[in-house]
Amino acid sequence: MKKSLYSMFLEQLDSAAKKVNLDPDIHAILKCPKRELKVSVPVKMDSGRIEVFEGFRVQHSSARGPCKGGIRYHPEVSLDEMKALAALMTFKCAVVNVPYGGAKGGIRCDPTKMSRAELERLTRRYTATIMPIIGDHRDIPAPDVGTNSETMCWIMDTVSMLGDKASFEIVTGKPVDLGGSLGRREATGRGVTIITKKILEKSKISTPTIAVQGYGNVGSATANLLNQENFKVVAISDVSGALFNSKGLDFPSINKHIAHSKNHLLEGYKKKGVTSITNEELLRLPVDILIPAALENQITMDNASEIKAKIIVEAANSPTTPEAERILLNRDVILVPDILANAGGVIVSYFEWVQSIYVFFWKLDEINKNLERILDSAFEEVWEFVQKKRVDLRSAAFMLALTRLDNAIRQRGIFP
Repeated sequence: MKKSLYSMFLEQLDSAAKKVNLDPDIHAILKCPKRELKVSVPVKMDSGRIEVFEGFRVQHSSARGPCKGGIRYHPEVSLDEMKALAALMTFKCAVVNVPYGGAKGGIRCDPTKMSRAELERLTRRYTATIMPIIGDHRDIPAPDVGTNSETMCWIMDTVSMLGDKASFEIVTGKPVDLGGSLGRREATGRGVTIITKKILEKSKISTPTIAVQGYGNVGSATANLLNQENFKVVAISDVSGALFNSKGLDFPSINKHIAHSKNHLLEGYKKKGVTSITNEELLRLPVDILIPAALENQITMDNASEIKAKIIVEAANSPTTPEAERILLNRDVILVPDILANAGGVIVSYFEWVQSIYVFFWKLDEINKNLERILDSAFEEVWEFVQKKRVDLRSAAFMLALTRLDNAIRQRGIFP
């Protein structure tokens, strides 16, 4: 049975709270989301029948600023998942010192089986139902699994029409033509790449081999950016399976195949030296760095002892269970946590929000330079906790985040 994501978060929170002697009152506040909204979303399907979908929006904390978080369309969306991902976003923003709190939303559906028109009607109805709790200084959605820049356009347009005013800053992850930021699409992958290079500097591995599980927006950007910087990426995967070549994969060829394949998947790709393997086999490859960039709960107590990578960089949210992490740490595997490794997306979302508010847009090199500056600083601050407190990287990241959240909550006080 898959472990509850929110119980995993609480376990991580409790552990870090003990390490920093967190005040029990602050601890109690952070254990509970600020707001949980569950909505019914009736949609007229192309066939003419009405189907009712279940949707959510969870706001974990606004102590350090407006809530921020993606919207996910997936068959396994649940309230527990939304609570966990909203809480992790609170900590992610605190680690990289972006003035946001955490939120998350989603609809339990299978977007791959819905037409574009059905998805638009679903999105606009869902937007109308969550409008009472979102806003440009209250809660700013963004794309996530199963959603994209077009989804954000529908949300932005719905809010603008219902409010009778242009509301471009209500979401991030928009197309550049409608107030989106340059560099936003590849921001999470670029951030993973930056953090991977930082941990390599600390570990003194000179010519690493790398496997990336997941070739969606984050995984593909990460793999391609690492490849462009002459790192040897030997394996990638998606839902259709995985590809392996010990000499390194040919990404221009792979990307061309995906662009023209029926479902835009790796399935069917053939090239000399490339072997087809399973996602589970990819996790067990004898590589230096493993980057899980798919979904949650990929590395568990069932497979942790078989993982051969020296370093794991979490590009996905919660890909490693606490039980698996304990096994890995006991084997001296270095694990870079999600709240640090995949924070590039929310950092550039923050840049987009600022640009939308001021209607003044930055050049790509300026965005990438600022992204690297923030992540460099966050990594070094976390690393300082590792050295001073003699803890693992996840504990250090949570401890850093807790100090900032503790300060914010104490200084603001409790209303009334």
